[in-house]
Amino acid sequence: MGLSKALTDPNIRKHLLRDEGEVIVDEVMHHWIVYTLPVLEVLLAVGLLVVFPFIDLDLAWFPFLLAFVILGHAAWKTLAYFRDRFVITNMRVFRVHGVLSQNLATMPLSRILDITVVKPFQGRIIGYGHFVFESAAQEQGLRDIRFVGHPDQRDLSIQRVVQRSGLRGPKVN
Repeated sequence: MGLSKALTDPNIRKHLLRDEGEVIVDEVMHHWIVYTLPVLEVLLAVGLLVVFPFIDLDLAWFPFLLAFVILGHAAWKTLAYFRDRFVITNMRVFRVHGVLSQNLATMPLSRILDITVVKPFQGRIIGYGHFVFESAAQEQGLRDIRFVGHPDQRDLSIQRVVQRSGLRGPKVN
């Protein structure tokens, strides 16, 4: 695996319990709205680089350096959002995130007591929401999953998997 693929791909499949028959039902990436701030930062950095040649030579280093710091921050945030994945399987839900180090938080379906779907006004308009999980053991890595695209459909996916697993009510085949 090349360096760029290692940095951009969180490789969620390596966390599956294949011997136990675990399969991915849904892999959730962040909604596109999370990338708007990094894009605005890139535009600001480009603006600073455009102004750079017209500034006094003694002060020109500052907007030049500031532009590269802003570009670095935008690239870091973009990579962090891209590598943050929430995964629904037929056995559990888990979240993999992190850029240099990778964090994994997992919760078996049997521990999910309640899922609250929060859809702010702007999220209702452009199609995102946030999940808040209530579980028997409050695992902080999975309590809040923010900026989920199509949250109602994703909530139904989780509810279907829980129902089919026989954890709540009669098992549906």
